[in-house]
Amino acid sequence: MTKKTETIQKSKRLLSHQKSKIFEINKKKLKAVEELVNLMKESRTIIIVSIKNLPTSQFQLIKKKLRNDAVIKVLKKNIINKAIDNIEKGTIKNFKRYLKEDTALIFSKLEPFELSSILSKNKSMARAKVGQVVEEKVVIEAGPTELVPGPVISELGALGLKFSIEDGKINIREKKIILKAGDKVTEQAASIMAKLDMKPVSVGLEPVVAYDAKEDKIYEDIKIDQKKLLDELKKTNIKALGLAVEIAYACKETIGFLLVKARSQETAIEKLIKEDTQQNKPEEKK
Repeated sequence: MTKKTETIQKSKRLLSHQKSKIFEINKKKLKAVEELVNLMKESRTIIIVSIKNLPTSQFQLIKKKLRNDAVIKVLKKNIINKAIDNIEKGTIKNFKRYLKEDTALIFSKLEPFELSSILSKNKSMARAKVGQVVEEKVVIEAGPTELVPGPVISELGALGLKFSIEDGKINIREKKIILKAGDKVTEQAASIMAKLDMKPVSVGLEPVVAYDAKEDKIYEDIKIDQKKLLDELKKTNIKALGLAVEIAYACKETIGFLLVKARSQETAIEKLIKEDTQQNKPEEKK
């Protein structure tokens, strides 16, 4: 066998291997697209969630907790786009523009806002990373710490913290807000919070947008903050109750307040009548 013939045969084998590999890749892609199309057709709700800054361990834990209610898939954008193209009709065609980096898809038979509520419940607190945005202010409280004097002193000083050394440990003398709501975590803040084992960031699957197959609608404002929602409902309830009592609207929620109010007014009227009677009473002759 000549050297030229041997080279040609090697090239043919290499080409054949590459073709086989490409065919295998295409076969896997087609299978992935087919599975995704079936999931889309079987689900009532499809939610795009952000998995940015979500630790792998936390992601796996959430996935395990949701296994009875939903299926979570992390797929390449081109696979998702091809699957959407294979759906014959529906508003879901507009889903493409919401696909970004660090996102996953959740499929479920639950209603969109119900599923979003479940995602909200499955959040946990984690350490902050440099560049992350905090939703609430971060406060370092006054009191003793386990930190020993060293390079950490300059870090505390950079954040404006007042401290003293007591029994060989650093003691924070005054509480200090090191980050306001909406601030990005700085390198110094991240370092100090890690040393103090502070976990100020809430992590979980953050809903970006949802598609409801039953209503054939896309919901952009799908994120639910249960604590904030409950606080708003409580405030609204107090205002509504106050208004109902003010206009004397009788129902089981207001009747107790109305009776107390009536009794108070009755007492005030009786007092006024008594005072008026005493003032108008003719003086007795001496």
